[in-house]
Parts: sequence; structure tokens; C-alpha cells
Amino acid sequence: MIIDCAIIGGGPAGLNAALVLGRAKRSTMVFDANQPRNAVTPESHGFLTRNGVKPDEFRALAAQEIRKYPSVTIQQSLITAVRKQESSFEVVVNDRRAYRARTVILATGLKETLPAIDGIHDYYRKSLFSCPYCDGWELKDRPLVVISEGERTFHMAKIVWNWSRDLLICTNGHHVLTSEQKEVLHQKEIQVVEDRISTLVSKHGQLERIVFASQGERWPEGGFAGTRLFQASPFGSELGCEMNAHGGIVIDQLGRTSVPGVYAAGDASIDSPSQLIIAAAAGSRAAAGVNTDLTESEFL
Repeated sequence: MIIDCAIIGGGPAGLNAALVLGRAKRSTMVFDANQPRNAVTPESHGFLTRNGVKPDEFRALAAQEIRKYPSVTIQQSLITAVRKQESSFEVVVNDRRAYRARTVILATGLKETLPAIDGIHDYYRKSLFSCPYCDGWELKDRPLVVISEGERTFHMAKIVWNWSRDLLICTNGHHVLTSEQKEVLHQKEIQVVEDRISTLVSKHGQLERIVFASQGERWPEGGFAGTRLFQASPFGSELGCEMNAHGGIVIDQLGRTSVPGVYAAGDASIDSPSQLIIAAAAGSRAAAGVNTDLTESEFL
């Protein structure tokens, strides 16, 4: 048996792609390893009618809606390999079962690394976040910190300033701001500390104090951490998909990659900002791409 589409990843991109393909009567399987990047997020924001939804609740609601369409199956499985064959793809799960699909949507998402500070994971998604568009409102008008060690530090400082005028920028010993950038931040009364962070102090995961190696202490009440992102799965590169300078899979307006029959949606293409609603929309686009291309092939 060969199915129309194998969707790898059961996050918002993969699930929305499954919904659209189900409504197009396409035989579809979603392979979900149940390892979402937002697993520790208490709430997701910025999705109209679902603002503040818990990630598990969102996925459960999505699965409930998809079950209305008999051509779609959601399988809790970890994919170990995706192989291109002559006119289809072989998708292998961790128990060695294999499935054949005419097309594949990679909705595998990203993984992230935080700045190298002891204990920072204890604060992440509790009082330190990565996306101000997702969590800025909940931290608005409080003393905040941006902990960032990379080239986007200046950009992140400017964006977070929109939510708080009491802002501290920490580069954790890295010199990533130019003199001109520091002067701009100084004019906006934004503090900059380039000293290494020795300790983060909290109560039940709520940031209360930052202790520096040689420049004393500061007392923010929360903030944002610059993360480094990388692909959660190797399938895009293994299939030969073109990658962009940021490590994302290059796609067109309908999610097509450089490899015919392979599509990508959501964070795997490194859309910014990384939001639930943007990932879901990308899944819808990729599904439209799949259905369009399958239909065109059926008329050849």
C-alpha cells in the first residue's frame, strides 16, 4: 500500500497539514514522536481563539478534529529513516516497520541551546523565555533582562524594549555589541553588562537576581534568552534538501523543497518569529502544495 503523504512531526505544522489533506480526501499518516519543543511551556499565545492554550490541550483538540477525516491516521512513532525511491519514499519507524508514501512533509521542528550558564534550564519557560511575541505581554512593565551571546543581541534588545523600559542586556562575557550599538542602548537608558554571569538566583523558577563574576548583582524579575537553533531531525539534509544560511530548509510559497516530493513546514524552515499560528499556517500551505502537485501528476 502506498499513501499520498507521510507527515513527519505532530506539532501545529504537521497537524494542520493533516487537517487540510484530510479535507482533500488524501490518504495521510502523521508520525508523531511526541517530543515537542514547547513541552515545558505552560501556555501558548498569539493564536486567535486559542490564546493561552496549553500545548497538550492544543494537540488533543487538533487530534480530535482530524479524527473526523477517515483518510488520516495519527501514529505515535519515532521515524528513524526516510529514503527516496524511484517514484515514492520509504518511511521507517523505530520498530522497523516501513511505509511507502508519494510525498513527505517534514514538520520536524527545531531544537535549541541556551546560553552556557549553570542552571539556566531551571528558569526556561518559567521566567526566562525565547520569544517576546509569545510571552512579552505577561512580563510587560517589569524589570527585565535579555541574556544573549550572539549577533542578534542588539536586535533582541530593541524588540524587548517595547515591553519594558527597565531593561538589562547581559552578554555573559561575550563582546557582541559594537560601540555604536552600546551608545544607542545607553541613549535609551538600557543597561549593558558584558561580564560573565556566575549565578542566577530564583524562587521556584522565578528569576530574582543575577550575580556577575566581577560586576555585582542586578535584580530583574524575568526576561528573555537568546537561543541557538538547529534541526531536530537529519532528514532534510539526508534527502538532499537545500538549506539556508541559518540551517533551515529552503522552501517556496507552497512548502516545496529543492527535492521533488519533499515539503517542509513550520520551524524546520526557520520561520521567524517562531509562533504556533505561523507554524500552523505553514502546514496548511505545505498541504496545499502536496495536493496541488499530486493532482497535477494525476492529469499527466
